[in-house]
Order: sequence, then structure tokens, then C-alpha cells
Amino acid sequence: DAGQFNILLHALCWIHAERTIHKIVPFTDNQRSALESVRQRIWKFYADLKLYKENPAQEKKIQLQDRFDEIFQEETCFVTLNLALKRLYKNKTELLLVLDRPEIPLHNNASETDIREYVKRRKVSGGTRSDAGRKCRDTFTSLKKTSRKLNISFWLYLNDRIGSLNAISLLDHLMRLRSPSSTF
Repeated sequence: DAGQFNILLHALCWIHAERTIHKIVPFTDNQRSALESVRQRIWKFYADLKLYKENPAQEKKIQLQDRFDEIFQEETCFVTLNLALKRLYKNKTELLLVLDRPEIPLHNNASETDIREYVKRRKVSGGTRSDAGRKCRDTFTSLKKTSRKLNISFWLYLNDRIGSLNAISLLDHLMRLRSPSSTF
């Protein structure tokens, strides 16, 4: 299995995991109640995982592992929900990796959001005709997203660069100033 290449830890995104439950459609009041109860317990568990990340402790880790088992091994009156819970339970190691590595994120929605704009542009345009066109599209998209994250108008920034006004600092300089630790 070439274990020497198995160097990355793989955690699963809690937001995506819960979507499995969120997509379930109940047909009766009992099913609706069971589904809502499980979702509330999952989100409470998620909130507690976030608290654990801030202040990890062995005792709390064990409690969270036990609660995970209780939530995801529960048998409800709703067969579809039970199957979804079992499927998520099989991913226990990846979903609870944060208990061993509190520095890792619980979800990857920020990363997914960052790449979504690239994917949309690629779909709308049907691709580019040349490598130069692809580089241009990717560069402008990256500049736009970085400007937005720094709360700078992309349009004003673009005009500043094109007009050589230099009233707005370069984006990389602003990123260094705003980073929690200057490791750039």
C-alpha cells in the first residue's frame, strides 16, 4: 500500500456531513420530530467541538467521543435517518480528528467558497481559448477575491493600478499588514 506516502491526515467537513441529514425529507410528524431532534443534537455537538478546539482536555475528548457514539448510533423511528446516521458513523475517525488535532478546521466551506467563483466563471465562459486567456481570467478572479477579503473595492484598486495613482497599497503589502503573524 506504499505507506510511506500516507503522510496527510484526512478530516471530513462537518457542514458537508450534516447535509446528509439535512437533505432527508420526512413524511410523518414522528419522522419530522426525529429528524429535527437529531439535527439539533448534531449542531449542539458541533458547537461543543468548537469549544473543545479552544480548550482541549482529555476528559472532554472522551465525553465528546461517547456523545458522538450516542448521536450516530441512535435508532429512530425513521429508517432513512438511521441509514444516514450509520453512514456518518463509519466516518467517525475523520469527523473526530479535531479531538487529536485541535488546530485543524471543522469545515472547509471557506476554501470551497474561494474556488466556487473560479468554477462558475469556467462554466459560464465554456473555458478559455488560450493559456493566456486562462491566466488572465484566473489573475483577475484572484485579485477580485483578495480585494474583497481585504475590504477594498476591486474597481478602485484596478483603476489605481492602471492609472499608476498608487493611492492604494499593493495587495500583498496589505495582506502582510493584516496577517496575524507576519510569516510571509
